[in-house]
Amino acid sequence: MKNENLGSNIGLALGGGAVLGAAHVGVFQALEDNGIRPAAITGTSIGAFIAAMYAFGLSLSEIEEIALDLDWLNISQVSLSRYGLLSNDKMGDLLDEVIGKVDFQEADITLAMIAADIRTGEKVVLDSGDVAMAVMASTCLPGIYTPVDHQEHLLVDGGIVENVPISPLKSMAVDSIIGVDLLSSQGLDSPDNIIDILVNAYNISTRNAIRIQLESADLVIAPDLSAFNMTDTGQVPELIQAGYEATQLIGND
Repeated sequence: MKNENLGSNIGLALGGGAVLGAAHVGVFQALEDNGIRPAAITGTSIGAFIAAMYAFGLSLSEIEEIALDLDWLNISQVSLSRYGLLSNDKMGDLLDEVIGKVDFQEADITLAMIAADIRTGEKVVLDSGDVAMAVMASTCLPGIYTPVDHQEHLLVDGGIVENVPISPLKSMAVDSIIGVDLLSSQGLDSPDNIIDILVNAYNISTRNAIRIQLESADLVIAPDLSAFNMTDTGQVPELIQAGYEATQLIGND
């Protein structure tokens, strides 16, 4: 990968994609191997989780270890709310454990995240206050996890409004923007039931929105993750490698 045209202050936008987010670790490793350290990082959904750990100084080996140990059962618990079946409070607890109870202003790298207000459809940029709360909001799958009630917003996964969070970087002091898209290579399965229909409809709308979002990026990293699914945590090492290889190949295109 070459960085001559990227400038010295790079903004990195990490997209959502559930378990596919492990590829972000490989992206960071390739960037570091090429002497690139972002001046600002934004994240949506799993991208917010990875961004938070990196921005608060965890090493890539530490982040990889957390990704390898991550299990949906470890970050979920049954919820009694009428708004969701589960709570992702345990994800907030995990972040508090590994980076401490911290605010955005304490980050080593400028940090922001995207969530969606499920009441209004509004995109909400989270860049102040408690980081763990923001990650919980950005990763809160609607209908699965209980929304996060924050400052008169009822927040859910930011992927439904901006899955690759380019827009917050436009107001930051960056020379160029790199977007990391985990979903463009994901195919659609032939639907067998109404749930499959709904999932495919969501994925189609999300991918169409991502194409528009990425038009504002100076560089797009889009690993070929077509061989992987979004839920199997046993794929983490291979996903990290895929993210690394896709980033290294950018300079050879």
